[in-house]
Amino acid sequence: MSTTPETGQNGEREIFFNAFDMNCVVHQSPGLWRHPEDHAREYNTIGYWTKLAQILEKGLFDGLFIADVLGPYDVFEDSPRAALNSGAQVPVNDPFLLVSAMAAVTENLSFGVTAGTAYEHPYPFARRLATLDHLTDGRIGWNVVTGYLPSAARNMGNVDQMEHDERYDHADEYMDVVYKLLNGSWELDAVVEDRGTGVFTDPTKVHNINHQGRYFSVPGTAVTEPSPQRVPLIFQAGASTRGRAFAGKHAEASFINSPTPQLMSATVEKLRQAAVDAGRDPYDLRIFAMLTVITAATDDEAQAKFEDYASYADVEGALVLMSGWMGLDLSTFDLDEPLGEVESNAIQSTVETFKQASGDDGEWTVRKMAEWVGVGGFGPVIVGSGETVARKMIQWQDETDIDGFNLAYAVTPGTFEDIVEYVVPQLQKLGRYKTGYAPGTLRQKLFGQGDHLNERHHGSQFTPGSLQR
Repeated sequence: MSTTPETGQNGEREIFFNAFDMNCVVHQSPGLWRHPEDHAREYNTIGYWTKLAQILEKGLFDGLFIADVLGPYDVFEDSPRAALNSGAQVPVNDPFLLVSAMAAVTENLSFGVTAGTAYEHPYPFARRLATLDHLTDGRIGWNVVTGYLPSAARNMGNVDQMEHDERYDHADEYMDVVYKLLNGSWELDAVVEDRGTGVFTDPTKVHNINHQGRYFSVPGTAVTEPSPQRVPLIFQAGASTRGRAFAGKHAEASFINSPTPQLMSATVEKLRQAAVDAGRDPYDLRIFAMLTVITAATDDEAQAKFEDYASYADVEGALVLMSGWMGLDLSTFDLDEPLGEVESNAIQSTVETFKQASGDDGEWTVRKMAEWVGVGGFGPVIVGSGETVARKMIQWQDETDIDGFNLAYAVTPGTFEDIVEYVVPQLQKLGRYKTGYAPGTLRQKLFGQGDHLNERHHGSQFTPGSLQR
């Protein structure tokens, strides 16, 4: 088993890039939709997404990671008013429907699409995953989320979400159903396409999965033939104790959101250990840290750009997002009140991280959190020239053991265009970024070990042969 990360052709460890976006007006930087250079308002047009995909492919980005929620952020004030007023992740459209158009105008860019396990049955969902894997030639990944917004639960007929840890128990079984359908139902050579005999699929090579569990009963077969990856690459973003255990078992790429390199390093260490605890190699996980980059030709120009962006930040919109992430109504706090102890049924890792990140500056106050989130959301921000940013990224990778970054935007697509123009060439010059795409599927591009789940992955055990025993 490997005990070291993969390196590029020059022997240096390469940094992976995902762009981080969402099918909405306000993703991570509330208020910036008002900036004259921002085009987030065009989120509901095909042209916005196809142009973005081409910009990212020009910059050799590995993927576009598309977040999603299924409900408004209404924890703040116990109402959706402020979310609607600020545009904070509402209105929001379906991320899956964007992928085919972007795949049609690119050849190598991959797509990580967020979908929850709480509100859609795994049987039709597995078909949607396989369909996109076929249409993209294996350039699709699934970001597995268990859900955290009470509004989504209510609108799906529930009083509230399941408790935090039970959501992961439910998701564990959901994953097994998907693995059985996509990895275990059809043998790889089931489709014979014999024009002479008229047989398209050999029925003896398509098998019932016979799943009967606590949450799901799925007796029959998948209705899709094997796609390039069989099971699309699995992303996961939960960093709570239970979330890390889930990642160790299922994730091939993990998205973390730590406001400081010190916390980033601690989270990476825990995630790699979770993979080991699940019987896997620590580098069976590609770990992407959220980051917002504000860059220009010089450090001074980048700083001026950041200050311009910050002037558009929406404090209330930031508190709307934080309230939803933390499961805590921040409208009930004075702006200068310390956060204190918090019990949460939402994103527990968000609560834990803010408490840990107070450091020498004292406790996080509500105002301090809002100011932090204003440009770039919860993650850290690097401001500087392309060389400054590139060197800081390399330093963070070397210090924290991350594999790459999920790059959020301040304005779109301008933030991504700036990264392509200023940062990518500097990383390439320093030997830490690819100069061309590797061939193959998303899984092959990230790991270089084939198109399908590796033998150490939990899902690899669900083969046609294993399901018939």
